[in-house]
Amino acid sequence: MYYDYFAGGAGDEVTLRANEASLARLALVPRILRGSARRELGVTLLGTRASMPVLVAPTAFHRIAAPDGERATVRAVAAADTIMIVSMASTVAVEDIAAEAPGAKLWFQLYIQPDRGFTEAIIRRAEAAGCTALVITVDSPALGRRERDDRNDFHELPDGMRCENLRIGDAPGDVRQITMSPEISWDHIAWLREITDLPIVLKGVLHREDARLAAEAGVAGLLVSNHGGRQLDTVPATIDVLPEIVDAAGGLPVLMDGGIRRGTDVLKALALGASAVALGRPVVWGLAAEGEQGVKGVLERIRDEVDHALVQCGCASVRDLDRSFVRCHP
Repeated sequence: MYYDYFAGGAGDEVTLRANEASLARLALVPRILRGSARRELGVTLLGTRASMPVLVAPTAFHRIAAPDGERATVRAVAAADTIMIVSMASTVAVEDIAAEAPGAKLWFQLYIQPDRGFTEAIIRRAEAAGCTALVITVDSPALGRRERDDRNDFHELPDGMRCENLRIGDAPGDVRQITMSPEISWDHIAWLREITDLPIVLKGVLHREDARLAAEAGVAGLLVSNHGGRQLDTVPATIDVLPEIVDAAGGLPVLMDGGIRRGTDVLKALALGASAVALGRPVVWGLAAEGEQGVKGVLERIRDEVDHALVQCGCASVRDLDRSFVRCHP
């Protein structure tokens, strides 16, 4: 049941499969005789330095993957010196995640709630915990139809687990449910910009016109995402729309998630204009297998693969990549 929760997607899981398949259809085209003894993998995103262009995507319910849950994840992310996007639906409170690894680089993922007062209270908690950006999920006016969860009758967490960022009191029942609202609009983004100084990233952008509107709305960045294939099935793979979103974004940093499994996948996204990528399911698999050490292993393996692929492509830095390094397989 819990494996299916993490692994599954919406509907027939067409988009879930497409994320990886579309990356596999792209070929890297290396350059030669451009040797460099060392490679620079580090990037700066919204004022935060990360040691590699790979972030940890917001995924819910880490404690059903391993007992320490998000505590283990953040320790591993801090050791890798990259950014963890804390899920609003985490099973450890954002304050406790921050306390587990002092100095960890944290952003906070938010579903805007119809209750603006409650939404603002969550933002204040994220600010107080030291999160340096807000990642607003904008592709969820309704919950995706995930048939694996329906078959397994998985609709609530096990006893003793809660979405701790939604807790409003100490009693077991003092935890709100996340409300997916079809009424969320650009007006809510304007409101967020009024109540917080944190840079705002919109997560779930797939249409170039929305990228243009986001730039006009004054957001700080975009995350091209189809929610790992978990929302509306048959939407495009993220790598397929990435270039047009980059072109429409007016110079905003554009991140991407969905289907990233190898360092070569990271290079393909960077070559097509992404500033960085976010890693979701592989982090959960590492966590489930070996806890903190499993997440460390996943992050170090992909770092090594990015470095090796840069060598093979004749690049001294991730900033050397451009669209000439990628083409479609015939």
